[in-house]
Amino acid sequence: MIAHILEKPSRTFAGVKYNTNKVDRNTGELMLIANFGATQALHNPRPQDLVNYLLMVSAQNKGIKNTQFHAVISAAGSNYNKQELTKVAVMWMKEMKYGDQPYLIVFHKDTDNNHVHLVSSRVGKDGKQIDRDYEQIRAVRNINKVLGYDFAMQYRFSTKAQFYLILENQGFLGRDYLDEQKLQKRIQTYKPDKARIADLKALFINHKSNTDFVGQMKSLYGIDLVFHSSEGKTPYGYTVIDHSTKQVFKGSEILPLKMLLDEKINIEQLNHPPTIDLHDYLNENVITYYSEYSPEPIHIQPIMIAGDVDDQQVLGMKRRRQKKARTNTR
Repeated sequence: MIAHILEKPSRTFAGVKYNTNKVDRNTGELMLIANFGATQALHNPRPQDLVNYLLMVSAQNKGIKNTQFHAVISAAGSNYNKQELTKVAVMWMKEMKYGDQPYLIVFHKDTDNNHVHLVSSRVGKDGKQIDRDYEQIRAVRNINKVLGYDFAMQYRFSTKAQFYLILENQGFLGRDYLDEQKLQKRIQTYKPDKARIADLKALFINHKSNTDFVGQMKSLYGIDLVFHSSEGKTPYGYTVIDHSTKQVFKGSEILPLKMLLDEKINIEQLNHPPTIDLHDYLNENVITYYSEYSPEPIHIQPIMIAGDVDDQQVLGMKRRRQKKARTNTR
């Protein structure tokens, strides 16, 4: 996923008309209108209503020539659906210092790559210009931040699958990290922490008889156990995410699954990663319009990891071949 700020100057907020015209032609969908003040009282605000409000906010600072902020967040193909792109866009706007600004998000469906456009004003409600220093650089950095890549890169992991499992486990939406060289370098520096593996083995043996074993590991020790299974079936593998030392281990490195499950562990207590709630990123009562439809199918390019059965299972490759639903971490 990439973020790019369009540099074409506009004092009339031509980006609003450009995007609402897409909606009128059914090549775009209005996903979100936020922070438009009194305009929220209108049941179905017209494009000119949005423009007028942006002009009113911008009029507080006559010294800014290009008052329009117009950006695009784009995914490769259909790797992200329109709801996910909208959520990423809201989080990204907050990181770019536009979270309290009036802005709209429109999803475009007329190209091979799913993408959203964002339009706002560069003039804050206090009359000051929103920070523009190193804007394009910050745009990229903040995409990496909101997708969770910066978070995951703090961990030690031995495969791509483990990297993406960290993201999924924490509720991040990222699944298309673009800096392949940096990722491979991180993987190549991985060395098994034998001392920590021994500690975890002893910890598991001492506590696995507890029926709340999974929950106890998480709450007391900062350890997530992610079991991998087909729907309704006994797990065939597991991964350990050790948040206290920021490391990821294959479960088999610590304790064979059969030994771990020989006690009455409640498998129903599998980890359920948090989901992104837009209300955590938007002020109360600021949404004029928000489109939340049923999730669309997500098409993810599989990552082939030869000779690594555990991580193939992490990515759900076996389930895709058998056309079974993914149930291991949701």
